[in-house]
Amino acid sequence: MEQTNFPITNWSEDDKPREKLMFKGKSALSDAELIAILIGSGSRNESAVDLSKRILASVAHNLNSLGKLSMAQLMEFKGIGEAKAISIIAAMELGRRRRAEEAVELTKITSSKTVFEIMQPIIGELPHEEFWILYLNNSNKVISKVQMSIGGITGTIVDVRLVFKMALEKGATALILCHNHPSGTLVPSDADKQITKKLKVAGDSLDVKVLDHLIVTETKYFSFVDEGIF
Repeated sequence: MEQTNFPITNWSEDDKPREKLMFKGKSALSDAELIAILIGSGSRNESAVDLSKRILASVAHNLNSLGKLSMAQLMEFKGIGEAKAISIIAAMELGRRRRAEEAVELTKITSSKTVFEIMQPIIGELPHEEFWILYLNNSNKVISKVQMSIGGITGTIVDVRLVFKMALEKGATALILCHNHPSGTLVPSDADKQITKKLKVAGDSLDVKVLDHLIVTETKYFSFVDEGIF
């Protein structure tokens, strides 16, 4: 015999995600309960919370992995239509942007980790390669973050002249090179080493120091300076 779950409206007040958030605060809710609020309802045979648990289980309860699901992938779950998929994707994107904005507050560069915290939300999870420059003032504070190029899965092309044209326009006295490796590898390629050397030589001639070059992945980074190959 087919079993029908009670809808959330029939649950006790403590078990209703919206009411739980109102009376106990957002931190009291599980990831599944927060997603249940986003999608609003489940189906005749599955509550919104149970549907959310099923979606989370498919990505090993990892919110970063959830944020990478496409609309089509989300809509493969029974009970998730276009509108609910859009709600989940929008919420994940807001979370990513919030992390990026919080990282921007770390304007004083004190270590390679600081650079990683700034750049990981921007390029760490991209499926293609991007090359960015952090332009710094003489106090090593970030005055600008600039995307210099977008490439494919395996590389980008950087215009050395444009890098330093912008440095002079912004009044930067130093810069840090950053790019991501979608493959997840932290081993610098020969091309990575060559562009680093080329930019460093150009910077020395213009009295604009190239302080470091970071390769960024989803969870880790490689610093040319930290590894002693700069």
